[in-house]
Amino acid sequence: MARPLPDLLAYRGPADRGPVHQEPVPSLPGPHPVHHHRRQCPHRGLSPQELHDLQLRVRTEQQTPEWKTRYAVRSGVESTVNEFAHGHGMRRCRYRGQGKAHIQHVLTAIAVNIERLSGLPPTEETPTPRRPTAFQNYLDQREMPRPKSRRTLGG
Repeated sequence: MARPLPDLLAYRGPADRGPVHQEPVPSLPGPHPVHHHRRQCPHRGLSPQELHDLQLRVRTEQQTPEWKTRYAVRSGVESTVNEFAHGHGMRRCRYRGQGKAHIQHVLTAIAVNIERLSGLPPTEETPTPRRPTAFQNYLDQREMPRPKSRRTLGG
């Protein structure tokens, strides 16, 4: 015979919770150590002169061709990452587990690539046919029929 479930929604008054202690919370003696430390060291991080020197050094480094080459690669990737994060919701994953999350990212990348390709203008010129291979030239010279490709046989 099954036992009845306890009534979880029943009201439990103060008597059911036990005694309530209402003693005052003791205050901390003196100023807090973090605030005391701030008064001793007003400057955190770099001094204004050190910051200025660092900024000058970084700005001169940014003018070098090596830095511009490295940054060109990064700037191309940053736009793609930004499109993924903001345009396609890649900050949050829809599925749990690394494998499923990976599949979501791969499928989203495929969709983004298809979307980008569909926005390209169609080419005006017809593609030139491939030149025949040496074997195909050999068959043509001897007027022998070329074997059909497996791709064109439909099977």
